[in-house]
Amino acid sequence: MAAPLSIAFFASSLVSAYWNGAATYYRGMVRALSGLGHRITFYEPDAYDRQAHRDIEDPEWATVVVYPATEQGVFRSLEAAGGADLIIKASGVGVFDALLESEVLRLKRAGTQVVFWDVDAPATLERIAGDPRDPFRALIPLYDMVLTYGGGDPIVRAYRRFGARDCIPIYNALDPDTHFPVPPAPRLKADLSFLGNRLPDRERRVEEFFLSVAGKLPNRSFLLAGSGWQDKERSENVRYLGHLGTGDHNAFNCSSRAVLNVSRDGMARNGFSPATRVFEAAGAGACMITDRWDGIEQFFEPDREICVADNGDQVAEILERLTPSVAAAMGTRALARVRAHHTYAHRARQFQKIFAAGPVRRAYLGGAP
Repeated sequence: MAAPLSIAFFASSLVSAYWNGAATYYRGMVRALSGLGHRITFYEPDAYDRQAHRDIEDPEWATVVVYPATEQGVFRSLEAAGGADLIIKASGVGVFDALLESEVLRLKRAGTQVVFWDVDAPATLERIAGDPRDPFRALIPLYDMVLTYGGGDPIVRAYRRFGARDCIPIYNALDPDTHFPVPPAPRLKADLSFLGNRLPDRERRVEEFFLSVAGKLPNRSFLLAGSGWQDKERSENVRYLGHLGTGDHNAFNCSSRAVLNVSRDGMARNGFSPATRVFEAAGAGACMITDRWDGIEQFFEPDREICVADNGDQVAEILERLTPSVAAAMGTRALARVRAHHTYAHRARQFQKIFAAGPVRRAYLGGAP
């Protein structure tokens, strides 16, 4: 086994999923890495009212440092993180991202690597491609490595074109200790359910793959959960829950005939970006319907472990022919697949293999490798 690492992790939040879709990804990865003996200190800002909407208490498998959302708070946390074997700056911290992206690089020392972990790579790459003056462009070659939680070869090639020394996807996965089958909850029953916050690069696709389907199938029931949809126009057969804490996610996934996944625009364009909810729903044994994106077959077998739709009309067709027995069988097969191949234990072993050889020694030569 490789020597345990001391890891300083700067990201949005480990303890709160409120307006923080990456929370379960961070929890799964950090917990699995801790299980391999690595020591993680997770630095998160006191921002966006997340601490008032905690889903979990400080866990035993990480040290959580909540710092004030101020420049002083950032610099104090950076000072505390100095000396770690590995320092990670995740995308989308939410406050002082640009400051953190430049200042973590000052912590590089012999034996200390600094890594950028992009949990929304399509959005990051589209942003910097559209703005030659974006300060992050010049910083990419200075990081020892870029990790992403999806995107496959298209994202890897794009990051290398911007000078990344290396770029490796570590995909979303399942934590079987937190996401598993539970009895259905009557209050969460529906024919089709969707869970996701209202975001500009997702809203149009939610309209097409979910809300329009509800309008076409007035005799079916639909359940919408996530922050920000309260004033969104929807038909009478769509019930809205608002923010749904992670403690209710298993019941949410187990109470509907099918659960819908809708990708954000950039992730759909690039493909190879399964959302965390796909693995969580599979871990609960749910029958899933997803919009189509390249790379699905690397994670689930279409029409056997997951239903795939090109548009809202196809979602409606799938839902109309989906019997309870067919849905249950598909969910069972998805559960077996995800537990066998796509847990955070698998991802943590991949992470450990990446860093087992010590600091990355690949020389930056400029341009695409």
